[in-house]
Amino acid sequence: MKDQVPNLYDKIQDESTGLGKLLEKIPGLAGYMEKGRRREADQLLRDTVSGRLTQTRMQLGSIQADLSRDIILAMDHAEPLGRVDTALMGLTGKIKDAPQGYAGFFDAVKVKEDDLARIYAFDENMLNFADQLQADMDALAKAVRDGGDIGGAIRELNNTVLEANRTWAGRDEVILGIS
Repeated sequence: MKDQVPNLYDKIQDESTGLGKLLEKIPGLAGYMEKGRRREADQLLRDTVSGRLTQTRMQLGSIQADLSRDIILAMDHAEPLGRVDTALMGLTGKIKDAPQGYAGFFDAVKVKEDDLARIYAFDENMLNFADQLQADMDALAKAVRDGGDIGGAIRELNNTVLEANRTWAGRDEVILGIS
């Protein structure tokens, strides 16, 4: 998947305007503009990931509706599905509302240039998690439809959501300079 994802930062870099290229020649301004492009790429990537996760969460609602046709199945799986839904909603919100990985001149937390690349890598890695979550959701839908191992599919989905949340937590450590 990673090879298929276009590098948004490079794309934004390539699409710099003529004025932007001229302004980059002013001493000190090039680094500022570089950070701006990284922020744009970071925001685009996070918007894409949060959009995919929102779609996946909507599919979970549909699966819960399908399960509700059998009251016993619905009761058996309501609590673990609720946990998955809550964790997925939290992850989506964290990604959507995350700081852009850049601090202004007077901000208390300063993010170094090399840390910006690490933050972007965290964000890009979340695309892989979004794909895995979609695959897990599809497996759950198939288990519900075909009478398969619904509990196992929910556990797998939950594990992926938890792992994505743990991975995302590392981003804040980079921003705060902890890691």
